[in-house]
Amino acid sequence: MAGLQVLPGGKPFFYCPKGPMILGEAPIYRASDSTLHWVDCLADPCELYILKVDPETGDALPGPDSLRVLKLEDSVTVQFFRRNHPGSYIAAYYQGVCFLDELTGKMEIVKEIIPTEKRDELRFNDGGIDAKGRFWLAEIDKVAMAYGPNRLPATYGRPKGKLWRREADDGDIVYFHDSVAMLVYAFDFDLESGNISNKRVLIDRRDSFGEPDGMVVDTDGNLWIAMFDSNRVMVFSPQGVHLKDITFTARNPACTTWGGKNWDIIFLASGKWRGQRQIDGDEGGHMFKFKPGDARGQAKYEFAG
Repeated sequence: MAGLQVLPGGKPFFYCPKGPMILGEAPIYRASDSTLHWVDCLADPCELYILKVDPETGDALPGPDSLRVLKLEDSVTVQFFRRNHPGSYIAAYYQGVCFLDELTGKMEIVKEIIPTEKRDELRFNDGGIDAKGRFWLAEIDKVAMAYGPNRLPATYGRPKGKLWRREADDGDIVYFHDSVAMLVYAFDFDLESGNISNKRVLIDRRDSFGEPDGMVVDTDGNLWIAMFDSNRVMVFSPQGVHLKDITFTARNPACTTWGGKNWDIIFLASGKWRGQRQIDGDEGGHMFKFKPGDARGQAKYEFAG
């Protein structure tokens, strides 16, 4: 896109002490104690990081008590704070939904959805909380994903991944078919009922580069999308117009969150490069931040149950 604004996001602000993560995911920021929480979902065992950061700058605070790393019982790919339940998250783990204790890392299984014998075929991945406190989580087809972005043969048929919803009150879960890689979809969403409709393509990356991954929205409705395999976060308008890019020294940006005192810092989790050839200067697998100066967001919603 000619004339596209490209801004340098730079190097990691926090280098993981034991080396790069395999896949950093699901950053969330808590304002009450200015802590950043995220997971390395593919570590064995999975690890939960809790880091104290400066609320003004986002820099990691010094000292031995600024970082905690908890080893988890199973792969957790996304977690959110629970409203009125301090120290507890709701999370998507490999096979379903769990509660997760912030102090111990102990998992309490809420609902196992994928049976153990299907672990080679399916897993849970990303998710989000809506304004009513519902938990939405996405299931992925591991076999289809192994073909790579935009390479699934037509003979494969429809991938098996679905979109699930966990209600905050009665525990019902309903599902919808998931979207196709390299496309960002928009839906009409009825907040009161939780129903979605009118599915349409908002952003199409099939003939370009970068795999749309974790994203957040700013107060103007613009989408800030971590683009895996691209070294950048891309910013799009609510109409899907590509506005600008922020580049980082990580080939695989994975997921974003707003944070800081004024919710004006983008924190970015990333994964290390796992290709056969090395990429010079790649620092994926560590944590990045960027202060736009002209945009801000808000806290991610908390689960109401």
